[in-house]
Amino acid sequence: MHSVSPTGVLLVNLGSPDAPEPAAVRRYLAEFLSDPRVVDWPRWLWLPILHGIILRTRPRRSAALYARVWTEAGSPLIDISERQAAALAERLGDDHRVALAMRYGNPSLDRGFAELRAAGCERIVVLPMFPQECVATTGSVVAAVEASRARMKPAPELTVLPAFPTDEGYLEACAASVRETLDRHRDVDHVVLSFHGVPRRVVDKGDPYRTHCESTAAALAQRLELGADDWTLVYQSRFGPEAWLQPYASEAVPALAATKRKVLVACPGFTADCLETIDEIGHELRKDFIAAGGEDLVLAPCVNDRPEFVDALADLVGFETR
Repeated sequence: MHSVSPTGVLLVNLGSPDAPEPAAVRRYLAEFLSDPRVVDWPRWLWLPILHGIILRTRPRRSAALYARVWTEAGSPLIDISERQAAALAERLGDDHRVALAMRYGNPSLDRGFAELRAAGCERIVVLPMFPQECVATTGSVVAAVEASRARMKPAPELTVLPAFPTDEGYLEACAASVRETLDRHRDVDHVVLSFHGVPRRVVDKGDPYRTHCESTAAALAQRLELGADDWTLVYQSRFGPEAWLQPYASEAVPALAATKRKVLVACPGFTADCLETIDEIGHELRKDFIAAGGEDLVLAPCVNDRPEFVDALADLVGFETR
């Protein structure tokens, strides 16, 4: 027997420009980089740099990068996220309604909540699609969700699910993707596990992100039966002058070319393939590894809408709603 009011589930990922064009990228970057949890420099220092320099120069360059990963379905991140939401809705059944939102850009959090409220959901479970907790991702989503909830009258019962760095279902989905890629590339010499970087001082102030990344990496390596010399953890996407978490992917992976012919890179900090995985790793880092003397770098797909990951999401939601 179904409950009168279905439980709403809101999947939230980071976001994407609406189009691979400078104007759309500028709108997206303005929202993203204005978030003090993403760039926590003093506003008097950061905002003139953002609006006076970055938003005048970076959108055109970034738009060209987005154009390289754009498909007929649009943004890979949005397309994959929509498939994740549809698969989870089918998996959960009639007692639940699933909607999708992005922290920045479209579809917005307000739109996602409105969709669930229109479906009669009086209770909503928010699932940030970030396996490892960080103030710049999970923390920002929590703050934005609370702000959105404050605008809803009456406000629904709301639960935000925690990060899941060592969730068994999530790890199995990651491992399955790596195994399938290794089956296609049996001459891989080394596995690299790459996570998005953050400034080191963020972790020094108590953020659990590095601990979560290291926990995920160690658990995944164990599941894949990798020895200590068979894999390397790196952090990607560094920008700006300050020190970020190390080792840097841009330095450590090309350095592997001195002893490794072919490496596989997996990105277990991302639940959907996007610019940072498809282009930054699959194109740019591959090019740098080969230039350093390596033979090839292959990218293992993210968990995306793999059945194992959809099952893991359903278990996370189901545990909370039991």
